[in-house]
Amino acid sequence: MYKDSKIYVAGHGGLLGSSIVRALKARAFSNIITYPKDILDLRSEQAVNSFFKREKPDYVFLAAAKVGNISANINYQADFLEDNLKIELNVITASHNWGVKKLIFFGANCIYPRECSQPMSEKHLYSGPLEPTNRAYAVAKLAGLELCRSYNVQHHTNFIVAIPASIYGEGDHFDPERAHVLPDMIKKFHNARLSELSEIVFFGDGSPRREFIYVDDVADASIFLMENFNPSRADAERGDVLMNIGTGVDHTIAELAEMVKSVVGYKGKVNWDKSKPNGMPKKLLDSSQCMALGWRPQISISDGIRRTYNWYIRDLKNLY
Repeated sequence: MYKDSKIYVAGHGGLLGSSIVRALKARAFSNIITYPKDILDLRSEQAVNSFFKREKPDYVFLAAAKVGNISANINYQADFLEDNLKIELNVITASHNWGVKKLIFFGANCIYPRECSQPMSEKHLYSGPLEPTNRAYAVAKLAGLELCRSYNVQHHTNFIVAIPASIYGEGDHFDPERAHVLPDMIKKFHNARLSELSEIVFFGDGSPRREFIYVDDVADASIFLMENFNPSRADAERGDVLMNIGTGVDHTIAELAEMVKSVVGYKGKVNWDKSKPNGMPKKLLDSSQCMALGWRPQISISDGIRRTYNWYIRDLKNLY
């Protein structure tokens, strides 16, 4: 990418998209296109096609998606599948039709099988059944991956896929319907500390292991891959259009709770509601391919939790 290349960041208002915009600006890219979702509905084929016809971006970061926590994924399966399929199909198709030089699509680590070998490498895709609690969302992400791969094979495009570990950080979602485990913990521990609650309860038994990556590290990796990862048509035919983006370190949910508890300063007890589902028992990515290209994460989980909590406090102050 050149500094004046026209770069479209789809989903710029979200956790990952906003970080990508910050990272691009920090690197002096000067021609960044962003449209709020109330002006450009990416679920609309006509709206997306008109946008690409008018703007003709050179590069696309497809970070737009309908996301939510485990409860939302269970309760709104059709919405997650339908909305994400529409977004992916419209943006990826328009990118081909209007001559985008390169696109990066963001998948999710839930596309790997529930009982996947650990750590999960790119070759483990389709090696077993998906986790039932987020199957609809995972299928949508797999469809986006296959669309990128198929366009590369049939039309010689350069569409790549990044699979991040569980993302958190500045700009995260803290509302009950969308908050994933780490921001949910931050909010609950913060409110419990203010209310001087003697105990706090989380879903599951605390045993699942998860790998977390700070959002700025993912933004850095995505720009790195945009500039350094160029799979051939033969690669696409083998399915080699994706890269895992992770830290190589995982923690149990119980360990995560203790880290967040310490940062927030909550002094009460942590309990677990074992009647609620755990989700996948373990999700750790094998990010050796991306690291072999020369990328490395920079932000530790302890530093990342502290940054996220400080941002959350600042954001709360701005609301009142």
